[in-house]
Amino acid sequence: MLRFALTLICGAWVAGAAANASFAAAAEPRKPASAGSLAKTAAEVIDRNVAARGGLDAWRKVDTMVWLGHLEHGGLEAERMPFVMTLRRPNLTRFELKEQFKTFTRIFDGRRGWKLRPGADGRPETKAFSPEEVNFARTEFVIDGPLIDYQRKGVTADLEGIDTVDGRKAYRLSLKLPSGGERKVWIDTKTNLEIRLDRPATSPLKPGAPVSVYYRNYADADGVQVARSIETGVGGAGAAPGDKLIIDRILVNPKLDDGAFAPPSTAMRRGGHVHVPTP
Repeated sequence: MLRFALTLICGAWVAGAAANASFAAAAEPRKPASAGSLAKTAAEVIDRNVAARGGLDAWRKVDTMVWLGHLEHGGLEAERMPFVMTLRRPNLTRFELKEQFKTFTRIFDGRRGWKLRPGADGRPETKAFSPEEVNFARTEFVIDGPLIDYQRKGVTADLEGIDTVDGRKAYRLSLKLPSGGERKVWIDTKTNLEIRLDRPATSPLKPGAPVSVYYRNYADADGVQVARSIETGVGGAGAAPGDKLIIDRILVNPKLDDGAFAPPSTAMRRGGHVHVPTP
């Protein structure tokens, strides 16, 4: 379960879409005037997606973001662990997860990354990111994903066709990142929001293996639309309940501590508190 959370957060990004019945209760996102018919090009799909997510101007104003939520395991209420995810452009991240009296932390400062966890003797253990993890973290657009300002970011996109994901028709886009990395993104043809993202695994045991991330339960956060449920490897009829990150609260442009993304100190007390920045 902890491995799931730490793997998921390496690739979690703010964009997402409601792909189930609970989306019907959310506010209908803004659509461009031509959204009644199917898009014909990748550029048109992305334009509609950007508009549905709040618009380019709104996203360009977001420099920092904090997610506060919990990890759910198998849908069981007893299996909930609080987390705080702190994001800063272009790709700085800090993720803290609490399990009873233990705290697990991942930090990426834009160039290097560290993983902190309690050892068997209760004393903290610190490990550097693997080369695969560093490369992945460097290429992620952690605030707004690859589609917002995609041309400025150097991302190219091709519209490959239309598939069905979770019973909904979705455009399938193939993306090429400036680093040469590739992604697949599925965007709901009606809501114009992401349903699914496929990316390569960061695990050295399965290099390049595809990982599917599903985005659900969309909601507004200071004028931009953010998925409140993020699941990995879950989807399709008959699938068993999976682990997922539930975002309970979002802070947009909070003031962050100077040391939020600094290398960890050698001392870290077991059971340390999770720090929540002020808005």
